[in-house]
Amino acid sequence: MYRYAALLRGIAPSLPNMTNDKLRGVFEGLGLDGVGSVLASGNIVFRSAESDVPALEVRIQRALADELGIPGGTILRELAELRTLLDSDPFPGLTHGRGTYLTATFLKDGAVAAVELPEQPDPLTRVVGYDAAARVFLAVIDNSDPGRTPDFMSWLDKTYGKNITTRTWLTVQRIVRKLES
Repeated sequence: MYRYAALLRGIAPSLPNMTNDKLRGVFEGLGLDGVGSVLASGNIVFRSAESDVPALEVRIQRALADELGIPGGTILRELAELRTLLDSDPFPGLTHGRGTYLTATFLKDGAVAAVELPEQPDPLTRVVGYDAAARVFLAVIDNSDPGRTPDFMSWLDKTYGKNITTRTWLTVQRIVRKLES
């Protein structure tokens, strides 16, 4: 049995069809086991014997669209991938804080990472790198000015569209704890 995290794109918990209980209900309706939620921002954990991740992503996304009208993307990661990512300690000595966000931007299975990252003229972002095994860009974002979007985040959106979703490092840690419990 595989343990997965579904990282759902575009979830706004204030909308009636995007509450954790409704999201969990869709996953349970698909026959997935041990369904739980982490925070209220579209992080669902579950167990499944299915190992075809792209097919499972499509099945989940189709059910979310059909049952709740949620058009966003579904990105899955297996516990082992996330645990290896955490254990690699990609942010050594750094702390996630109010003005400095440690972020992980996950690519959907099948999305190919750019060979070259954009130049870093943006003082709001320090790209730590790309972890190919977990298919994730890692960056430190200066979030002290909430009115500005860092150029790197804009580049990610333009390059990958709906084939990405970003989580803070703290959220990734919480997801792994929930999957391991």
